[in-house]
Amino acid sequence: MSRLTTHVLDTSNGLPAEGMVVRLYRRLGTGDIQKLAETSTNAQGRTDQPLLEGAAFETGEYQLEYSVADYFRGLGLKLPEPPFLDVVSLRFGVHDTASHYHVPLLVSPYGYSTYRGS
Repeated sequence: MSRLTTHVLDTSNGLPAEGMVVRLYRRLGTGDIQKLAETSTNAQGRTDQPLLEGAAFETGEYQLEYSVADYFRGLGLKLPEPPFLDVVSLRFGVHDTASHYHVPLLVSPYGYSTYRGS
């Protein structure tokens, strides 16, 4: 059950955000970051596999990056240059590695929200 997952919903179109690039990083105590995964969302706006699970899912600070502007440009939306939202970056902590951490992102070209889901 211990794993990290994400889900992206395009609130401007009322649809799952298919094809959005998502990157996961672990923030190290030195201030550096280590890239752990890069994937794209599927037709349901989810990744095909958990971003982290099992022994790889450790206590610590993580960062998810969502390529929002590239996603909306891919839909044919003309964005200003520079776009208001280019990459949405979320920093969050994991303290209970026996739990499921789910990080949904609700996004439009001009705003986003997130929360710890289940």
